[in-house]
Amino acid sequence: MRILLVGNPNVGKSALFSRLTGLNVIVSNYSGTTVEYKKGKTLVNGAEAELIDVPGVYSLSATSKAEKVATEMLKEGDVIINVVDATNLERNLYLTLQLLEKNIPVIVALNFWDETKHKGISIDTKKLEEMLGVPVIPIVAVTAEGVKRLVESIPRARKHREKRTDRERWIRIGEIIENVQRISPKKHSLIQTLEDLTIKPLTGIPIAIGIVILVFVLIRFIGEGLINYLLNPLFDLYLPLMQRLSQLLGEGFLHDILIGQLINGRVDFLQSMGLLTTGLFVPIAMVLPYVLAFYLVLGILEDSGYLPRLGILIDAVTHKIGLHGLAIIPLLLGAGCNVPGVLGTRILESKTQRFIVVTILSIAVPCMAQTAMIYGLLGGYGLRGLGPVFLTLIIVAVLLSFALSKIIGGEAPETFIEVTPYRLPRMRFLLRKLWWRTRSFIGEAVPYMLLGVIIINVLYTSKIIDVLGRFASPVISGVFGLPKEAVVSLLIGFLRKDVAVGMLIPLKLTLKQLIIASVVLTMYFPCIATFVVIFKEMGLKDTVKAFLIMVFSTFIVGGILNLIL
Repeated sequence: MRILLVGNPNVGKSALFSRLTGLNVIVSNYSGTTVEYKKGKTLVNGAEAELIDVPGVYSLSATSKAEKVATEMLKEGDVIINVVDATNLERNLYLTLQLLEKNIPVIVALNFWDETKHKGISIDTKKLEEMLGVPVIPIVAVTAEGVKRLVESIPRARKHREKRTDRERWIRIGEIIENVQRISPKKHSLIQTLEDLTIKPLTGIPIAIGIVILVFVLIRFIGEGLINYLLNPLFDLYLPLMQRLSQLLGEGFLHDILIGQLINGRVDFLQSMGLLTTGLFVPIAMVLPYVLAFYLVLGILEDSGYLPRLGILIDAVTHKIGLHGLAIIPLLLGAGCNVPGVLGTRILESKTQRFIVVTILSIAVPCMAQTAMIYGLLGGYGLRGLGPVFLTLIIVAVLLSFALSKIIGGEAPETFIEVTPYRLPRMRFLLRKLWWRTRSFIGEAVPYMLLGVIIINVLYTSKIIDVLGRFASPVISGVFGLPKEAVVSLLIGFLRKDVAVGMLIPLKLTLKQLIIASVVLTMYFPCIATFVVIFKEMGLKDTVKAFLIMVFSTFIVGGILNLIL
């Protein structure tokens, strides 16, 4: 049996999918989280069934990529679980009536049942069952309330084919709402008052600024706390072991690969460049703490429902530079990792907007791992070091957005998004999401760091680095003012940007060179994982365009920084 979870964006399909299958699915409180369908297995009456989480759609008109995917998948489904937001019944029923016209057995899962009581909403589920002609089961997906009954009721799913025109559907929705739903006016709760305050420009903008400041303070506080009180002490205990291993190995190739070069006769985790020294220390002790902190804070913002409000709030400003307000969502996702940021651009309506945001992401938005490395390099200089880097990237993003919107043409459409109510993040899902993302980072960052260390050792041992340095010297040294050895970082940047920044550490660059190198490594090309996703999303022609823009922008900005600093 193949069961499809179908519903509007942000009605809790992914939470229900995770509950039924136990898979590590990211659940977020804003539209567009599920950009591709997910498959899993569940048990229905003791028999194994395939469960598919279909992309969220408002209708089956097939005018968007998600609607086309959903419509095609309906042809292969045996049963549809239509997940409906009980607090927005009228809006959700349009899709429900369309599903009932598809001649596929349907069962309705009335999610967020607990919130109806808080909002003074009363729904007669028995009457709703009669009027729809299919089973209706109230559930709370995140707590599993009603989920067991839902699964047990799947065999009762029924077909109820009845073709209607668009006008007839809305008339029928009005009849259903009038008969099954009652709303008792309730005094605004504290959370509802906060919802109003964060969406109005007069109060919302100061709140947004405060939240952004708080986010960076929290990331730095958590990251530095983990470094100072956990990871540095652990590596202090690890250091004598590496010193002993260094003595046992003696000089030679194996020592250079595993331990690296001794600095003043001792192992230096930052400069030795060995697999077991720098290769482990940089991703785990320097990068991971900030990545973990960022993903924790991002998870809270996602699950609370704040991000769509931020998108609407800044829409008036972003329109002036040619960007859709919702671009803030993929840009924030990209600040964690560019790959989900690129995928997140699917929530934008126009191809032009997607191209602009993807290009800006690739050029001016460093992932959290790279940001952590930049903090490690320049944090000791304070605002004098970090300020020029991030100010340059912000200016580049604004100017690039404005220029591309004028050159390419096409308007940024008005922002229409489902603004969800604020919800307290569920600790279980928050920690699961944090673990899933952190595990993914460790699985990618550590192997790439180790590979980068091996490549560097091979390049230096074989003297290839001298050849590459001479070849790239006119640009690396002449335009950017960096030593020719920095070419290694540019090469490694194709694999991992954070590793590439880490490769700058042994070069002992000046403050000016560190600033230029950090900006250039952010701008010049995305890591290979992001590049592959860009190619998949945009195709060859637009990928080539984006690449040429990256190279040209990097050359100009790096050269200007070298002149003015």
